[in-house]
Amino acid sequence: MHAATLASHLPAEAPPGALRRALARAEARRKWRAFALTLPLLLFLLLTLLVPIVALLQRAVENPEVANALPRTVRALDGWSRKEAPAPQAYAAIAADLGQLPDSADAGALARRLNTEIAGARSLVMGAYRALPITGTPEEIKARLLSLDPRWGEAPYWQAIAKNGSRWTPDYLLASVDLRRDVTGSVERMPPDQRAFGGILLRTFEISAVVTFFCLLLAYPLAWWLSTLPARKANVLMILVLVPFWTSILVRVAAWIVLLQSEGLVNRGLMGIGLIDHPLALLFNRTGVIISMVHILLPFMILPLYSVMKSVPPTYVRAAVSLGSPPLAAFFRVYVPQTYPGIGAGALLVFILAIGYYVTPALLGGADDQMLSYYIARYTNVEINWGMACALGALLLAATLVLYAVYRRVAKADLSLG
Repeated sequence: MHAATLASHLPAEAPPGALRRALARAEARRKWRAFALTLPLLLFLLLTLLVPIVALLQRAVENPEVANALPRTVRALDGWSRKEAPAPQAYAAIAADLGQLPDSADAGALARRLNTEIAGARSLVMGAYRALPITGTPEEIKARLLSLDPRWGEAPYWQAIAKNGSRWTPDYLLASVDLRRDVTGSVERMPPDQRAFGGILLRTFEISAVVTFFCLLLAYPLAWWLSTLPARKANVLMILVLVPFWTSILVRVAAWIVLLQSEGLVNRGLMGIGLIDHPLALLFNRTGVIISMVHILLPFMILPLYSVMKSVPPTYVRAAVSLGSPPLAAFFRVYVPQTYPGIGAGALLVFILAIGYYVTPALLGGADDQMLSYYIARYTNVEINWGMACALGALLLAATLVLYAVYRRVAKADLSLG
């Protein structure tokens, strides 16, 4: 409500501060109405974005299997030297804990968790579970377990139980960056033959950077050309740019499989014009992955560039040319710096989308072309290791946030210099 309207509703003898208070109340009501309109969107984002992210981060450090299944055993191992097999009381405790498990599914979850720490723990635990009940004195229970499987006398299996006795653990996050805890709890690097995720993360960044570079290389001249066209022609051509954007990713990947295979259109065309004598290996390797990802992500680079280029006055370049600058030099020294915000936004958007890609590398790439998201899906669907999957997802989320923070800092520095 405008001040004049409020003043007309106030009595003539109203005190001087009445209009100010009425304006403040009207502004407060306006803000509350705006907040009420945005409240459904905020709740939607909370339920679909923030809650899953919090659950992911929690599951990345949660370690409930051993703590829930073997509480007596964990207490019995408290203070154990971890250098040799524990006392008979620990054997009695694990027999009692296994006997208290509701069903075999709980024993299977415990066995899988310990098996990720040391190979063979699954058969060890399930063998003891199937032999229940195991009763007697602690010495008798120890002898019975050793008769079932001599590995019960080996310290590494008990070390795995003691190490995972806490409900919360950094092990998944450490493993995602090729670190681990030793039997005493100290953090150390994994052996060279067990280091995997550092190389996978570097490969993910490498593929994403190459895809971003080629998207920028193709999108910049196209966006510049579109920005110089009349609005009607630019809108028609922009629809053609967006048509692949509206098509399913699976459909586009299947189309590239048809195009890039040994007898596909690309190889046949190159052989038909005499550029090659035999088909090129364009499928199930890094080349096919990059070609398909560039095609899929190209609109995400074109749109930010086009929106920025439309706001750049063309008179600046003409003025530089009229003052004696060569056209090419004027373009790179006058026009290109004004499009840096579009370059930064498009590159950030494409890179962030690329590091999370799964379908395209899985269908078009080989064993050495899979990105981090492939292993997240593998730990979720095949290994059934939610903690490791969530730790890798947290690593991907952290990389995205770091990239965004770097972009914000660079953009803010450019604005301050400008």
